[in-house]
Amino acid sequence: MIDRIDKIKTFVLDMDGTIYLGNELFPFTKKFLKDVEDQHKKYYFFTNNSSKDQQTYIDKLEKMEIEIKPEQMMISNHVAIKYLKEYYEGKRLYIVGTPLLKHEFETAGFVLTEEDPDIVLLGFDTTLNYEKLKKACNYIRNGCIYFGMNEDLNCPMEGGTFIPDCGSMARLIEASTGRFPEFFGKPSKYTLDYIIKETGCKPEEIAIVGDRLYTDIAVADGSKGTSILVLSGESSREDVEKSDIKPDYIVKDLSEIIR
Repeated sequence: MIDRIDKIKTFVLDMDGTIYLGNELFPFTKKFLKDVEDQHKKYYFFTNNSSKDQQTYIDKLEKMEIEIKPEQMMISNHVAIKYLKEYYEGKRLYIVGTPLLKHEFETAGFVLTEEDPDIVLLGFDTTLNYEKLKKACNYIRNGCIYFGMNEDLNCPMEGGTFIPDCGSMARLIEASTGRFPEFFGKPSKYTLDYIIKETGCKPEEIAIVGDRLYTDIAVADGSKGTSILVLSGESSREDVEKSDIKPDYIVKDLSEIIR
C-alpha cells in the first residue's frame, strides 16, 4: 500500500462517515489533513448531498476548525452545473430541490421555471411535497429531459438513523413514470471527469476516499484512480464481500492511511 499511496498527489474525501459523523468531527481527521499537507499533497472534499450549497459546507467545516478554499469543496451540484452549461445552455429547468440548490443554479445563470420546462432536475429535496412530485411526474411522463443529482438511497443521520435521499425519490418517480434519471454525483463518469479537471491530476495520482461502496468507491471503479474504503461510516467488510464493487484498499478509518 505504501508505494501506491506515495504516488498519490491528491486525496478526494467524502464527508459524512469519512471525516465526521453528523456534526461530530472524527478525532483523527485534523491529523490526517495535516499529514497530507506536510507531505506536500493536496486534499479536497466531495459530497453528493445536493440539499445544501457549497458555502454551507465551507461554513460547517470552519465551525469544526477546518479552513479551506472554495475550490477544495466539491459538490454534486457543481458537476451538474458544469455539464448543463456545456450541453444545455439556455434550457429552462424545473428543479425538485431545496431553496439552496435552486439558488446555486440561479447564481450560475440558469432560468428556473414552474411551467413548461425543458429539463427536470431532481435533487435531494428535504422540502419535498406532493405538488412538486405531481408536477415533476407530469413533465417527465410527457418527455422532458430528466436528470438526477445524486443516486444515494439514504442520507445518514446522528444515532445511526437514515432519511430517504435523492435515489429513493427517483425510484418513487420511476414507479409513476417508468423513467429513471441519469445522475451527476458519485459514482457517475461526470463526477470523475470533474475531479480530474478540477484537481489538475492524472487519475493514477488521485485517491478517492469514502465509506460507501456504491458511490464513493464505485466512482473510481474501472479507472486508474485509487479507491480507499473507510469503515467509519456506512459500509462494512461483509458488504464488500457481497458486492461486485471492490475497493483497492480497506482501512478502519483515516488514521490507518496516516500510519
